[in-house]
Amino acid sequence: MKPRTAGVTHHPGWRLSGAAAALLVMAVVASACGSSGGSGGAGHQTLVLYNAQHEQTTDALIAAFTKATGIKVRVDSDDEDELTARIELEGSRSPADLFYTENSNWLQQLDNRGLLAKVDSSTLANVPKADSATNGAWVGVSARISVMVYNPSKVKASQLPTSVMDLAEPQWKGKIELAPSETDFWPIVSSVARAKGDAAALAWLRGLKANAGNGDAIPDNETITSDVSQGTTDLGIINHYYFYRLQAEIGKGAVDAKIAYFAPHDPGYLEDISGAAILQSSTHKAAAQKFLAFMTSEAGQRVLAAGESFEYPIHPGVAANPELTPLSQLQPSSFTPAELGTGLDAKALLQEAGLI
Repeated sequence: MKPRTAGVTHHPGWRLSGAAAALLVMAVVASACGSSGGSGGAGHQTLVLYNAQHEQTTDALIAAFTKATGIKVRVDSDDEDELTARIELEGSRSPADLFYTENSNWLQQLDNRGLLAKVDSSTLANVPKADSATNGAWVGVSARISVMVYNPSKVKASQLPTSVMDLAEPQWKGKIELAPSETDFWPIVSSVARAKGDAAALAWLRGLKANAGNGDAIPDNETITSDVSQGTTDLGIINHYYFYRLQAEIGKGAVDAKIAYFAPHDPGYLEDISGAAILQSSTHKAAAQKFLAFMTSEAGQRVLAAGESFEYPIHPGVAANPELTPLSQLQPSSFTPAELGTGLDAKALLQEAGLI
C-alpha cells in the first residue's frame, strides 16, 4: 500500500495494455449515456482527488471520466493514513473534493468526525449495499481478497495452514514474512479480534512477530510477494492482486510463487473493500457526485476490470479480469466494512504487540 508514485515507477507492467486500452475506450463510449452525465457547464470544473489507491487504477478511471464528462480531476497521491491525517487537519479548509482509499476504515474515521458528505442514493445503488457505508457516507468501488502467497519449492500446498491463526504456531518460525505497517493487513487484525477476542488477537500477533523475525522491516505487499517468489521467505499474507500484478510485470514464468486461500470463512480470508467519498468541505459537490457515479457505474467498473489493477469490480454483472477466480466462487469471512469500522482497534493491537 505504500506510496503510489513509487509503485507506478517500479511496476510499469501494471499500465494498461493495448487490448485493455481498447476496452477502456469502448467503456468510455458506453459511459456517455450512463449515470455520469454529459459535460455541460461542469466540464469547466476541476475536481481535486486525494488518492490513496494505486495510481494506475485511478488514472484509468479519471481518463475515462474526463473523456465522458469534460470534468478534469487533479490528483494528490499519498498513503491513506497520511491523507486521512491531512484531511482531519485541514477540516473545512481542505482543498480536496474527493478521497479514494484502498481500505474502507480510513473513510469511516473521517465519517465519524463529520467530514464526509452523503453519496447520492442512485450511486449507492450501483454496488451491493454491504460494500458501502451503512449511512451512505462513502461508496464501495472494488474488492480484494486476502490470500496466502507461497513458494512451492519451499512449502507444498498440502503443508499450508488452513487458518490464519496457524501462522502464529512455532512450526512457521523463520518461514513467514509480515508487513504490519501495511494498512492492508489491518482489516485482518480487526477480523481476528472480532472472531476470537482481543486477547487471542494479541497473542496471535505476538506469535506472528516471533515467527517473522524482522517482519516489522517489511514495508508492503509488493515486497512480500517478490520475496516469496525469490525464495527469501516461504509464505506471506497479501491481497490477491499483488500476485497478479507481479506476474503482469515480470511474466508468469518468472514468478516462482502461487496463491492459496484459507479455509472457507476463516477470519484471515477476507473480502476487503476499496471506497471513495466526497468531503463535506467540497465546493464542487455536484461534479464530485458525478465522479462517484461514474466509478461505480457499469462503464466505470468495466474500465477497472479491463485494466491491470486485478481488483474485483463490484457492480452487478461486470466480470473481473479473466485471470481471477470469479468472486462468486470464493468463500471469504462474512466480516463486513461496517464491522471493520475505523480500524483503530487493529492499530492499537499492533502497537501493543510491538509490531508498529
